[in-house]
Amino acid sequence: MQQSRFDVSKAPIPPLRAEPRFSAQTDGASHIQGVPASPGGLIRSTLLAGASALAILVLFWLPAEYGVDPTGVGGVLGLTEMGDIKAQLAGEAAAQDAAAATQAGVAPDPVPASGDVAVRLDRIEAKLAQIAAVIGADPQGAEAAPAPDPVAETAPPAETASEPAWRDELVFTLAPTEAKEVKLVMAAGDVASFEWVAEGGGVNYSQHGDDGGTQEVRFEDGRASPGQDGTMTAPFAGKYGWFWRNRGDAVVKVTLRVGGDYAQMIEVE
Repeated sequence: MQQSRFDVSKAPIPPLRAEPRFSAQTDGASHIQGVPASPGGLIRSTLLAGASALAILVLFWLPAEYGVDPTGVGGVLGLTEMGDIKAQLAGEAAAQDAAAATQAGVAPDPVPASGDVAVRLDRIEAKLAQIAAVIGADPQGAEAAPAPDPVAETAPPAETASEPAWRDELVFTLAPTEAKEVKLVMAAGDVASFEWVAEGGGVNYSQHGDDGGTQEVRFEDGRASPGQDGTMTAPFAGKYGWFWRNRGDAVVKVTLRVGGDYAQMIEVE
């Protein structure tokens, strides 16, 4: 029997290569790790959300809606003045409605006295201070103010070659603290042009409308204004116009001119 030239049993054993072997389970565990939830993390997240909401409430909402500005940021951003105008005009409109209801023989809704309003605002500020002390929030941490509530805009006056034709003109005077309201009776879609000028000082005003029932709209509010002009479009049938109040120390003369589409102009007593 002829011996084989190559004897496999005597062949040298090749060296083993030390190469890393990857396990899908080991490799995945080294790259994907869970984040354990802890009670402390949940509490911190809750406190952070509460602090953010409190900062927005104190810095922006209270100054813009009620004129309450415990931090002074609302005054810098002009929100406190807007809140003061809203509160003042709301109080004046409520007083005017109460007077009209009394003359009509209807019992008016009670209007809170200015002292009561001041007491309520003091209580609100005290509560906010207590909440801020508990949470430890810094109101200065807020970055941006929320957009204000949208209001209907008065359309600019149409550019024409000649002055608009006025149908009615009303001239009246307002003594200090005296008020006046004038309305136009309009159908839905009517467009009325107007201008009014205050001589002797600026006046506070609110341009609005309602249908005498459930619908109402506010076009524009102003404070210590010398006048206003433009056009006014009625979104629904009702009465549209202005409420003026003289908050100055001198008598102011107001001249109102109106034209366009409306049934009649009335002075609200």
